[in-house]
Amino acid sequence: MRGLTWDHPRGYAPLDELTRLDLAGDNPYGDVPEPIQWDRQPLEGFESEPIAKLCETYDVLVIDHPGLGAAMDALVPMDELFDEPVENRFVGRSYESYHLEGRQWALPLDAATQVAAAGPGVEVPGTWPELAEFAREARMALCLGGPHAFLMFCALCSGDFLDEAAGTRALELMSELLARSDRDVSLLNPIGVLDTMTAGGVDCCPLLYGYVTYPLTFSDAPAWPGEPPGSVLGGTGLVVSRRRIDTIREAVRAHLRRLVSEPVQTKLFPATGGQPAARSAWQGHPTLATLEAAWIRPRFPGYIALQERSSALLRDGLLARVRPRDLLRDLHKTWRQT
Repeated sequence: MRGLTWDHPRGYAPLDELTRLDLAGDNPYGDVPEPIQWDRQPLEGFESEPIAKLCETYDVLVIDHPGLGAAMDALVPMDELFDEPVENRFVGRSYESYHLEGRQWALPLDAATQVAAAGPGVEVPGTWPELAEFAREARMALCLGGPHAFLMFCALCSGDFLDEAAGTRALELMSELLARSDRDVSLLNPIGVLDTMTAGGVDCCPLLYGYVTYPLTFSDAPAWPGEPPGSVLGGTGLVVSRRRIDTIREAVRAHLRRLVSEPVQTKLFPATGGQPAARSAWQGHPTLATLEAAWIRPRFPGYIALQERSSALLRDGLLARVRPRDLLRDLHKTWRQT
């Protein structure tokens, strides 16, 4: 069996360890009919490689939920694999993010959302107005690389990015924060920003996807006063391709059951640098409130390409100091034309 995950220890280390234990013939997490050979793709592959195309090569894939809408014809829904619905023991809306058109298309493997990150001795303020003042003195960066300019904007709007008042408020704040942040670091993706923070290049980032593999302090995302923290759900899920399901059905069932089981999620994942999706693994975590409130992105066909265009428009506009209302008008025009 062939599987595809993403090229970061958080994405591949737990899976590789399970395969190693399978090949050794003594896996304490349970036996499967045959091991999976896991290949890896870059993080950007979630945006650039269509899931349906990858399903021509792979049996099991680790995916991000926004790509789901364009891939359903190539996937096996969970109700065709399991007689009984898989119990929703997953944190926040992780399970819901893979439910589309009345069917469950994936099981959450990894849970994540945008949160605040800080180095030693730094505490990120809890509200956006406080953060704007904090940024006057802090060595701070935003996270605007790839799709993340648009995702930060969506978080600041709590998903309601077509609302003019919410969108203008968000872009005014992003413009103000970028002017007080490290410009070069702010153009990186989360891994690049976190690597820079770990090396001491900047002290904090108020909103980016959290990674348990970094020796930093993660806390709930800042919020607008009187509102819950705004954030956009990330994480990954497990899907099964149709390419040869009739010959590997039992093996696939065994792998999926084991990967989302409590022992694997709460023991193997933390021990190998993974980031689990099981609700029990997140109890008491300082970012749980943000994860529970996170917004699910659209999943219609073509959304990922639109997300990339929207992010580039916002990032270029912020760098050029385009007026927030004009930038918002251009963004709304892009969406109306889609």
